[in-house]
Amino acid sequence: MQAVDQQTEDQPTARVRRSRLSPERERELHEAVVEMLQEVGYDALTMDAVAARTHSSKATLYRQWKSKPQLVATALRCTKPVLLEDVDTGSLRGDLHEIARCSEPARERDMALMRGLAQAAHDHEDLQEALRELLIYPEIDALNALLRRAVDRGEVAADAPALHYIPHMVCGAYVSRQFIEAKEPDLEYLRDFIDAVILPALGA
Repeated sequence: MQAVDQQTEDQPTARVRRSRLSPERERELHEAVVEMLQEVGYDALTMDAVAARTHSSKATLYRQWKSKPQLVATALRCTKPVLLEDVDTGSLRGDLHEIARCSEPARERDMALMRGLAQAAHDHEDLQEALRELLIYPEIDALNALLRRAVDRGEVAADAPALHYIPHMVCGAYVSRQFIEAKEPDLEYLRDFIDAVILPALGA
């Protein structure tokens, strides 16, 4: 009962206390969480284990991220090799190719993690919600902003029907090849997919 009372008592000051972790310390914690996900999977990952690995207290972890699903989703987003909002080459094709290029070093790791998390998200609704809120939706927002720039430059028509389905196409590019061909979606494949599927669908 005392632990619950203490957690409730901490909630009003969580926003203030959040600033106590430096960006470097947050990055260290995120990387440790991703490493542990690779080692033991989502179900076996505990806040106690994260606290022990990172020499943190559970109170710090809960103040910062509130729950295991939020910690996992945030760690996955913050350890991505490239954030879509940082990509702006001046052309749609350049942007999409840059995203593929920058994601290459961590592609196999990320694909393995997402395959493992797919089942966990199916079993745990709170994880599914956290992944959508903190990982998937921000990526879709950034991709839509990238597409709006292409529209503003006149590369894509504002009423192009495919605009709504680009996130689905991008996701499909990463997921479908393994199922259909038993091959990983390497950089050459992703570039070809962009040029043969995504850009023609947009009329770009």
